[in-house]
Amino acid sequence: MRKNLGTVLTYLVVGVAAALFLVPFYLMLRAALMTGTQVTDPDWHWLPDPFSLQGFRDVFDDLSVPMGQALWNSFLIAIITAPASVMLGSMAGYALARIPVPGRGVIMGFIVVTLMIPTSATFVPSFVLVSAMDGVNTQWGVIAPGLFNAFSVLLFRNFYLKFPQEIEEAGRLDGLGHLGVYWRLALPNSGAMLASLGALSFIESWNAFLWPLVIGQDPTSWTVQIALSTFLTSQTINLPALFAGAVVTILPLVVIFLVAQRYIVQGITASGVKD
Repeated sequence: MRKNLGTVLTYLVVGVAAALFLVPFYLMLRAALMTGTQVTDPDWHWLPDPFSLQGFRDVFDDLSVPMGQALWNSFLIAIITAPASVMLGSMAGYALARIPVPGRGVIMGFIVVTLMIPTSATFVPSFVLVSAMDGVNTQWGVIAPGLFNAFSVLLFRNFYLKFPQEIEEAGRLDGLGHLGVYWRLALPNSGAMLASLGALSFIESWNAFLWPLVIGQDPTSWTVQIALSTFLTSQTINLPALFAGAVVTILPLVVIFLVAQRYIVQGITASGVKD
């Protein structure tokens, strides 16, 4: 009886937490399907009455906000940054964990120290460097500074430190060097880490705002977060369009999270961060 009561309480708490988590999504979708008058109405409406898709039409019909181009820019940046940064982190993590290079502990220490440096301290130097290389209003100017991720290096290093040495020794008996062992043995067995960090990197790149705002000074270079923010800085705020844009913006992230949530948990667990 006590065990059943504990199970019921557990499901109740989880259900309440899930409902609270879904409330912002409900409010966002509700406002996106309303008219401007309904959104600002002091009387509460649980559902739009009537349902209106005008907000979604306004998002893509507004000539001053190239939302379609912004969605493509964000997708392109995220789909390049995620695999590239994960692969670089994987290679660096394996090298620091398995290749006996003198001073690798010092190198790892410097990498960890970079995690403690606030982004604001490196923002101006990064902009000066990218600007000097004519990276303003270009996709690579947004992508390049985010390709190296010290957090990914740290997680991959911890993961490869626990990688079975017997597998590597078997590979070396077959004539494989460090690159062969990494590419043919270590990398294929780190799928959970690749998927989890890839998903997190995609989400981070998609949500980036300040750096793309500074680099993408031309509207054709805007990312989706910048395009969405213009609905707040206009002289008149189109609330249904703002919420509709938020719905469109968040959909890819929801899909990525639902697909990769299991791998995210597995990857973080496998990295040994809990130790």
